Parts: sequence; C-alpha cells; structure tokens
Amino acid sequence: MRRVVITGVGTVSSLGTGNSANWDALTSGTCGIGPITRFDASDIPVKIAGEVKGFNAEDFFDKKEAKKMDLFIQYAMAAAQFAMTDSGLVVNEENAERVGVLVGSGLGGLPTIEKYHIAMMEGGVKKISPFFIPMLLINLAPGMISIKYGAKGPNISSVSACATGTHSIGDAFHIIKRGDADAMIAGGTESTITPLAVGGFAAMKALSTRNDAPEKASRPFDKDRDGFIMAEGAGIVVMEEYESAKKRGARIYAEVVGYGLSGDAYHMTAPAAGGEGAARCMKMALNNAGVSPDQVTYINAHGTSTPFNDLNETLAIKSVFGGHASKLMVSSTKSMTGHLLGAAGGIEAAICCMAMDKGVVPPTINYETPDPELDLDYVPNTARNASIEYAMSNSLGFGGTNATLLFKKI
Repeated sequence: MRRVVITGVGTVSSLGTGNSANWDALTSGTCGIGPITRFDASDIPVKIAGEVKGFNAEDFFDKKEAKKMDLFIQYAMAAAQFAMTDSGLVVNEENAERVGVLVGSGLGGLPTIEKYHIAMMEGGVKKISPFFIPMLLINLAPGMISIKYGAKGPNISSVSACATGTHSIGDAFHIIKRGDADAMIAGGTESTITPLAVGGFAAMKALSTRNDAPEKASRPFDKDRDGFIMAEGAGIVVMEEYESAKKRGARIYAEVVGYGLSGDAYHMTAPAAGGEGAARCMKMALNNAGVSPDQVTYINAHGTSTPFNDLNETLAIKSVFGGHASKLMVSSTKSMTGHLLGAAGGIEAAICCMAMDKGVVPPTINYETPDPELDLDYVPNTARNASIEYAMSNSLGFGGTNATLLFKKI
C-alpha cells in the first residue's frame, strides 16, 4: 500500500504572506480581520473582512503576468511557491509526468466577473479583456501552477464550497495512493471580498455585523458568536509518496492517513441536525486510517463562528469521540484568519501540519463567554504546547458537503 506524506506547506492569509508570518500570528493569537478596504461598504451591513494585506504580486511573477490573473490565482501561485520551496521538490524531465496539481476554489474569479460586467455595461464588448475568461476559471489556478513548475501529471480542480481545500487534498491523497502520481501540489485558494459576495452572504444573515470591533468579530464556540467573517488567501501543500520523499531526504511534516467525505442530503445551507453528516465524515476518515477515536489529539475545527455550525460540529465530535471528546483539543483558527471559504481547508491542513511539526496547538481567540451547549476544550485564547500524534481537520460546506482529513506524525 502506497503511503502519502506532506513535505511542504504554503500559506497566504489575512495574517500575512508566507509560513513564518502566518505561524507567528497564529501562535500569538493575532487577528487579521479589519475594515473592508477593497470597496466602499457603506451601503452593506457588513463592513469587515479578512483581507490579505501588503501582498506584492511582483514577488512571485512579473507585472505583465499578474495582469492576466485574478487575485485568487495569484494567491494560489504564491502559496504554491512557498510550499515548493519548503518541500525542496524539484520537477524535471524525469518526474514531470508523475507530479500533478489539484487546487480548487469556491467562487473563483468573481472580482473579474464583477469588474468586466461593469466595463461592458458602460463601454460595450470592446472593454472586455482577452484574458477575461482565463482570469475567472477556477482550473486556471492549478493550470498556472503546473505551467510554472512543468508538472505534467493530473491537473484538476475541486469545487465544493467551504470544503473545497480539504476535498482537494483528500482527492490528491487518493491519486498518489492509487499510483496515478508520485507527488501532488494541492489545496485551495479564494479572493471574493467584493460587493456582490459580501452583499450576498450578508443577505443570508450569515456574516457577523460586529463592525465596531473587527478583531473581536470571529468568535467560534463563544456564546455571543453572530456569524462568520469573509476572508481570502490560499493554503497549498506538497504531497509525496512516502518512499520517494524518504529517498530524496525530504523533511516530512506528517503522513496523510485518513480522508472522509459525506453529504447531509438535508438543506441548502443549514447543517443536518446534530451534525449527523459531519459525524459520518469523521468516522469515515478514522475507519479509512484504521485509527481509533481515542488516538486523536487535536481537531482543527471548521468552527465558523455561526450559531448553527459551532453547535452541530460540537455535537458531531461528541457523537464520534464519545468520552474521549472531553480530552480532545479542538480549536478554530478562523477566529484569527477569518473564513477563507474554498481556501479554508487548504490553509487549515497546512496549520495542522505546522502544529504537529512544532508541537504547538493554535488557540481559538475571542473565547470570552462559554456557551452552556458547547463544552469541549476549545484551546481558549492562548496557544498550547502539546505533542500531537494524530490531528484531524474538518471542513463543512453549503449544500451539505463535508470533508475530513486525518494526519499522523512520523
């Protein structure tokens, strides 16, 4: 049986660009959420988001190339560069056909669609860029990464709302496991802090309106949570077949040992009662790995800071882990990054790997008022030193789509 390990991670978020910036912020309990600057949000009830600040595209590609890429593609390219540098994997003539890319996004090039719709309405078809279609297509994220590195293996995108990044890594895990590739660059990317996206989520009453204190707005599992915070960025990992990675002397963060995926078959946006679908998903990941619930040390929760998600995910964890649930460390790093939508699972998988490598569990910040219905150890407010043998990462998306990854320390 082929084993799959993670040898590199790359992160871009509201906490910073690059792994050091993100890890330092995560372990110090820093929040990246602030007032929206991308557009005038005065007519929208939600005026805060987790914007990536100070991103310089020319650090990763030339100015001419940047103009051909929507920001979600740029973030994917940057995170992939961090991950590839971190892993030390070199794609050459000998292995090119055995290295693939699987990077997804929830909404893709929505900013490009909004921009050129306005341009066309004001000036006609002649105002549409010839790069309009490539800029908005989700599969251009893995496409551009493959072009940059010469990776000629499987090249696809997963699109499953907020579970996209986790599904991408899980599907890449299966691709390597079954022998269709020896290495995959995988994860999620997103950049949709736009009037239409923020306005749309606000119309659903899904977002926090704590505009006067943005750094306090994302408060997963807290009694006073009132919605999630839209954010952007990318999380990419380099995955390799274990023997290949070992042979080249690669640094190994963790082994991917389990992957679960399920559907609620319940509601367009609300989770199934009691987190039944999420529970099945976690059980599948554990069964897939042959790991008992009491072996798991840490869960990076989906933890969106919405009333329904946090309750139902907690119930799902208690259902799966039974008495061991009270001994688990469960934190939501969305309290600091905000919710990266399709990129959330990618960056949270990277965070799990860094946490296992460094022996530190990032906290759930803004945990001030315990909710009597939510009684797990949410690692409140302060990072915690801990040896992590098995870590789990959950992602749950609209449409009732669920994904879980299980990592093992080597």
